[in-house]
Amino acid sequence: MNAMLEGIRIVDMTTIIFGPYATQMLADMGAEVIKVEAPGGDQLRQFGRSRVAQRQMGPVHCTLNRGKRAIALDLKQEEDRATMARLIASADVFVHNVRGEAMERLGFGYDAARALRPDILYVHCQGFGSGGPYEGLQAYDDVIQAATGTTTLLPRADGDPRPRYLPSLIADKVAGLYGAQAILGAIVHRLRSGEGQYVEVPLFESFAHFMLQEHLFGAAFDPPLEPAGYPRQIDPNRQPFPTADGYVSIVPYTPATIERLFALMDAAHVLTDPRFAAPAERLRNITALYAEIARITPTRTSAQWVALLNAGGVPCMPVRDLDAIRDDPHLCVTGFFRPREHPQEGSYVEMPLPIRFSARGVPKGPPPPSIDQDGAVIRSELDDENAM
Repeated sequence: MNAMLEGIRIVDMTTIIFGPYATQMLADMGAEVIKVEAPGGDQLRQFGRSRVAQRQMGPVHCTLNRGKRAIALDLKQEEDRATMARLIASADVFVHNVRGEAMERLGFGYDAARALRPDILYVHCQGFGSGGPYEGLQAYDDVIQAATGTTTLLPRADGDPRPRYLPSLIADKVAGLYGAQAILGAIVHRLRSGEGQYVEVPLFESFAHFMLQEHLFGAAFDPPLEPAGYPRQIDPNRQPFPTADGYVSIVPYTPATIERLFALMDAAHVLTDPRFAAPAERLRNITALYAEIARITPTRTSAQWVALLNAGGVPCMPVRDLDAIRDDPHLCVTGFFRPREHPQEGSYVEMPLPIRFSARGVPKGPPPPSIDQDGAVIRSELDDENAM
């Protein structure tokens, strides 16, 4: 069967993680994604060690650029600018994360792209939304975590006053999800109307929108009724619970689950305490309730708790070390990690799109490309297309 986005060509001039993550998801759905890089390649290629190609095929590049073809262009050179113009003219979607002024100087702003293809979907992945005082400023994941208040979450939870980053490029990845969503929405609109459009996907606003769904909390009202910060998430005792040999995550979210949990723990008497006797009191004293759980969990191993609580309908999973995630039994059985062979780098694993579609399969695209791997073929195809 044809893949869902087969026939959609995306010219991708993004770097690092935000844009490449968005376009990889679309490549996984069958879109043709042409990765346009400077002659030295996307800096992302240097994140981690390469097995063969020194500083060109790092592991993060491999996890974010499968299914794409690659061409290297020096847009300061007239011949390469002409190739870029032909690529845009052939594309359904042109996505980039270059500053607007710089792209205008290169000759590939929205108006110029629309002149090349009137119904182009022109997607600008940028740091901050246009029209505000931050417009045009550089933005990286750390900067966005700071600007959105995310760096103040760990201090609220553990009492250490130092602002800290969440140890993940979470802002870039979240914005990539918004970017893929935006591109799909624009494709649907063009299918219905025939209209192209300019689409702006700002990193700052995207991540603020994501984080503040729960953490705006009491500040959602005007005037605020409570401080910002979702209490459940910043409760210092709402952390993995210690066991005899490690830690587990236990989430007794409803009154019925709380009662089942303490019954399974042979500690139903805890709920006779006036602080926990009624659901409203438990919520008010939830930090103390978590402390009671933490006092009991060291009496069994992690495996024992996981077996007992899952069988009893209480959500529970072991805390697994990041280095052990490749061995997770569920991920192994469901095919989350797919072994592949790269023609240059040898054996590696990729993570296919985790979404499953019954109407159309998800194609198994080519491995991540080396710099300019497909440049000659793409140029030849453009020549053929222009000759038609």
